[in-house]
Amino acid sequence: MERSAWPKNLSSSGKRAIQDLCGQNPKKLRDAFDAHSQTGDDPRQPLFAGDLIVSVLGSFSSNTQSLSSGAESYEVLQLPSNACVMSGVSKGSESVKTPVRRLQRCPVSISWEQSVVEAATAIYKGRVDVASEILMRLSAVPNPMSNSEQKVMGYMLSALKSRVSPVDYPRPVAELFTEEHLLSARSLYDLSPCFRAGFMAANNAILEAASEQPSTNKIHVIDFDTGRERQYNHLLRALSKRQTSNQSTLKITTLADSINSEERLKMVGDRLSELAAKKGVRLVFNILSQKLSKLSRDSLGCEPDEMLAVNLAFKLYRMPDDSVSVENSRDELLRGVKGLAPRVVVLVEQEMNGNTAPFPTRVGEALAYYGALLESIESTVLRDDSERARAEEGLSRRLGNSVACEGKDRVERCEVFEEWRARMGMAGFELKPLGQRMGQGVAQLMNLVNPGHTGKEEDGGFCFGWRGRTLIVASAWR
Repeated sequence: MERSAWPKNLSSSGKRAIQDLCGQNPKKLRDAFDAHSQTGDDPRQPLFAGDLIVSVLGSFSSNTQSLSSGAESYEVLQLPSNACVMSGVSKGSESVKTPVRRLQRCPVSISWEQSVVEAATAIYKGRVDVASEILMRLSAVPNPMSNSEQKVMGYMLSALKSRVSPVDYPRPVAELFTEEHLLSARSLYDLSPCFRAGFMAANNAILEAASEQPSTNKIHVIDFDTGRERQYNHLLRALSKRQTSNQSTLKITTLADSINSEERLKMVGDRLSELAAKKGVRLVFNILSQKLSKLSRDSLGCEPDEMLAVNLAFKLYRMPDDSVSVENSRDELLRGVKGLAPRVVVLVEQEMNGNTAPFPTRVGEALAYYGALLESIESTVLRDDSERARAEEGLSRRLGNSVACEGKDRVERCEVFEEWRARMGMAGFELKPLGQRMGQGVAQLMNLVNPGHTGKEEDGGFCFGWRGRTLIVASAWR
């Protein structure tokens, strides 16, 4: 790496560590983070470019492949990055053009994807017999499920069969509320560089907001889904580095629900308390059971001398909106959060048009999104890693639910950032820039993890992706 490419505030030990990380010993990723978390060039500053790179690289597990380790090689189709298959669908006077991004693996995938679009189109037009014939033909093709393309093919076939014949192939609904699915989401968050970077960007936005309010050393985070414990591990380490003579206080108030029970959240709080004690940060962990309609600063225990932040990382996409119910719990939550008058609200979501889009479009989006996500994990994590297998099982359930289910049964309702911006704006929020220094650090970070991963600022959000496909967008609001 050229000297000019290093961030200015990256220490010499950090540079040497990253140079080692690009070699054949991925375990140094974790070791480098542990070492770097004990030092810092300026403990008063939030986590910016250099620290971000070292910290995120450090969050890799010891089973993660390095840049030059044995990722599968394959022939890439000579297509432009925005190449699409366009499927025309007519329903009454409505005309739908469905873009399907081609997975860049082998020419066979083109005809397979086209057949899937044809099946989705037939379902959309009520031609179940035609769709069943296509699916029967596709099922006859052997699929060893040995690479990302074959896996997304298998997941999609199962989802479409479930859509056509729910009695023979039960639709995945209850499975998305089990402990096993919760664990699979954690595995995904830990293994995917894009998801990890999204959480890091959220933390950085919280720290930046705290630095804008220097009169207090107390941060209060309201979290409606504490599903990623390690996000707070990282935040505690960052607070430990930036505190001077006065001890920092991190208060986390989390709401228990049907997925995150009080018992499970208590175990999370106990583990975070142990880390906080080691890092010299005072932690207050509160668990509440409360209806969204009853949200208030008093009910959440907010104090005047705290910097209040709300963490909405991967929360809203699982909440139904007005297309499902007049209750519209998604917008109800946003209005409630706005009423709390937080200093910052962090939003991290998957970039996929999977909510109100016509069915063929949803199928095309799922093919492109999950294909890119599986391929990015395949390039980063060893094939026999048990956490990778668990994460992939969770992704199969998520894809199945987003394609096979409708109404209240469809839990997975992802949106693109443009839609989230509109929803946040209607709730009264304004976009809060995350800063150029953050963007420069993330871009270097993603390139170091693997040249296929990307990080960039776009339209006020930070986009993390794989080979030109944005997978995760993080943003901050006020």
